[in-house]
Amino acid sequence: MKPTRFETSIALIDKKNAEDINTYHVSGIDYPKELLYSQRMSRKLLQFNPNASRALQIAARAQHICRWKIARDEYPMDRVGYLKWRETLKKMHAELTAEILNQVGYDKVFIDRVSLLINKKLIKKNEESQALEDTICLVFLDYYFEEFAAKHDDKKIIDILKKTWVKMSDKGHEAALQIKFSDKSLALIKQAID
Repeated sequence: MKPTRFETSIALIDKKNAEDINTYHVSGIDYPKELLYSQRMSRKLLQFNPNASRALQIAARAQHICRWKIARDEYPMDRVGYLKWRETLKKMHAELTAEILNQVGYDKVFIDRVSLLINKKLIKKNEESQALEDTICLVFLDYYFEEFAAKHDDKKIIDILKKTWVKMSDKGHEAALQIKFSDKSLALIKQAID
């Protein structure tokens, strides 16, 4: 049976992310970093929102498509440089995804919807944008937080947790509190959200 447009889109996004030269080590295996991230995004989205639309599922999978192509150090290492880097990345992620979706035959309305989601527009105002933001935060907390926290002082971690918590919905908060954290991480989270 011929794959659907949706299946082909996911496969093409994965093919691009499989080219990532950076790897992430899990259970004795090295994975292309952004391929692993994108698969975690899809898995977490469907746990969090089992009825996620095709547009939302594609946006989640393509959230970091080819992220390694624009290095952080190409921008000033301050807050302004960081925000400019993030904006440039979002634009690139949306454009690469739009090319794939156009190639497989999606219409402009669908492509624009996916682009809006990838560009993180209307968070707190649009249900799908909020679901994507919640998923991003949940993936960070579930898969990357412990390792990140080990590299930084508690004050910085609490600050990041506060910023993360503000971006999330009540449903996202509930899901976050179901994650199994170490005692130390849980203590930091409680400090951040009190």
